[in-house]
Amino acid sequence: MVQALLIEDEQRIAELIKKGLEEQGLSVTIAYDGAVGKKLAIGNDYDIIITDIVLPKINGIDLCKEIRLQRPTIPIIMLTALGTTDDKVEGFDAGADDYLVKPFDLRELHARIRALLKRSQHNANAHGFVIKYADLQLNLDTKIVMRNGKEISLTPKELKLLEYMMQNPERVLSRTEIAEKVWETTFDTGTNFIDVYINYLRKKIDRDFEVKLIHTKPGHGFIFKKMDNAN
Repeated sequence: MVQALLIEDEQRIAELIKKGLEEQGLSVTIAYDGAVGKKLAIGNDYDIIITDIVLPKINGIDLCKEIRLQRPTIPIIMLTALGTTDDKVEGFDAGADDYLVKPFDLRELHARIRALLKRSQHNANAHGFVIKYADLQLNLDTKIVMRNGKEISLTPKELKLLEYMMQNPERVLSRTEIAEKVWETTFDTGTNFIDVYINYLRKKIDRDFEVKLIHTKPGHGFIFKKMDNAN
């Protein structure tokens, strides 16, 4: 049985989520503030953590960062009423794997949980696998990125974006595809968080190197390809 930790300070919402997930076969533990949530998350072996952002004692952003220090591989979903691009970027930068804006359908939450658990299991089986393209390499086990012998530090979400692009080189990737495959969500045309992350990645992967790898295809999306001049 999947063991889930739900950190949500609104009791009515927490109970509704707990009931809905338990009907799908999950076992759910509730924490009503960030401090209790942190203690439970670090002291127990949960399969997944679901947390609000606006929480008493420790907010969800800081909580996520602290959990990541102790439990670097556990899947984390953020549930929040804060749905702007900046809010999403902040959540992903803190180490969240997915971001669901309230109100949401419990069936969607369950689908996101299944997807994250499946990906987590896949990653656990991918020991020491290294992806290489041009002078760039990514070790999926150690999460170390190297370009031309120089180590590059990436956030967890930047790392996932780079991994997907490196696994699909020289092919145009639409924003919709990236949203579905990297964020496992439906692309919202009202936000530009994918473009924000592409720009983050460009600055780290391409800015200091003559040969550029990440390029924009106007009207279509992005392509990971070795080219002497950036678009």
